[in-house]
Amino acid sequence: MRTIHPQQVIKHKRDGLMLSEQEIQGFVQGVTDRSITDAQTAAFLMACFLRGLDAGELAALTSAMRVSGEVFDASPLSTFTVDKHSTGGVGDKTSLLIAPILAAAGVANKTPAGVPGICVPMISGRSLGHTGGTLDKLETIPGFDTQLTLARFAEVLRHCGACMIGQTPRLVPADRILYGLRDHTSTVESPYLITASIMSKKLAESLNALVLDVKVGSGAFMQREEDARLLARLMVETGTAAGARTVALLTKMAEPLGRYAGNWVEVLECVDILQGRRHPLSQDLIHLTNVLAGWMLHLAGDAASPEEGYLLSNKLLATGAAYKSWLEIVAAQGGDIAIFDHPETFHKPAASTTLFAETKGFLNVIDCTEVGWAVQRLGAGRAKPGDPVSAHAGIEVHAKIGERVKPGQPLVTLFAENEALLAEPLEMLRATYQIEPDRPADKPIVRDVIRA
Repeated sequence: MRTIHPQQVIKHKRDGLMLSEQEIQGFVQGVTDRSITDAQTAAFLMACFLRGLDAGELAALTSAMRVSGEVFDASPLSTFTVDKHSTGGVGDKTSLLIAPILAAAGVANKTPAGVPGICVPMISGRSLGHTGGTLDKLETIPGFDTQLTLARFAEVLRHCGACMIGQTPRLVPADRILYGLRDHTSTVESPYLITASIMSKKLAESLNALVLDVKVGSGAFMQREEDARLLARLMVETGTAAGARTVALLTKMAEPLGRYAGNWVEVLECVDILQGRRHPLSQDLIHLTNVLAGWMLHLAGDAASPEEGYLLSNKLLATGAAYKSWLEIVAAQGGDIAIFDHPETFHKPAASTTLFAETKGFLNVIDCTEVGWAVQRLGAGRAKPGDPVSAHAGIEVHAKIGERVKPGQPLVTLFAENEALLAEPLEMLRATYQIEPDRPADKPIVRDVIRA
């Protein structure tokens, strides 16, 4: 590759010129090997933030980041690889249900080599800011190992059909450097840089198909629908151009998804569902899970349509097949499956308190981001990477938006490991949980589907 000059690349993008694939590849290589300074990288990020990227530039940036380190090769498995990604929300735990659902479908349709017909190589993240992280939830299961090597990752996929791990130090290292600088340079919100970050990691999983859950609403990073729609379109175009069947769903994030938000409590809710118990306040979670899994099954060829996939997903939940796959995945990753015989006994927070309704009416619009921050303040999230999180902190939701409530009715219960941590989150929730005389208009969970 011809040597590129960082200052020239920065100047070209600053002046609105289109960067060549060679310029982008060379710049990302320099970021990865640290021959390009943080100051130069920061200037490049700001130029991209202000000028944007066209489809060719975005594809080149995503590809260069994807191959900046290790890439998982699923071809020896001879199976169909599919994953889902959520842009983040409060109580968003669909991955914990989707992985065993798809694994159960794959086990039922094995390849001639004995490998599940569908595999879900799920590389997930940790909580940051007001949103939760799949890895933090999984690590509340005693012994569960999210830091597997890629070789062990492949072994679990071959045996179980799904595996849920964290990003390895050598997987897409360019993204780790760029993301850290985006946080310091106020360029996190760029839909182009978000797309490159998400898609470089997902495409490094060697995917045949990808379903994207793009959140929109008060609890999402993209609170305006037009912003969420642009991000969805960019990710679908980028995934499709890379050869993966890609679809994005715009989904509502106006309140916590399901019954709980936290770490262990979200695992507890999912285990309840996998064991056949369907609490009314978990219905939105179950519905969205079946929608997303239905699309994954459709893209994988196991369902003629997303609607048929929805029914198959719900059947795999109802029959216990998904729970069997869940136990196999947890055991394969070192987790103690005996805990699921009586999972409710593991949730033992040292302190709790409940917010009660003070007037009658209908639970109205809430600031879901503020709810997420309240969960974080309880100890379930982290303010910056590396902060410890509490397994047992979180909230239990007792009422959903649009529900009629009366004075003295519980709205939400807060859990923490220290009573001193309860006061501030309680006041945060008290301020955002509003009860009004009129019922708010119902809005569907899935607002739109974005396809190639």
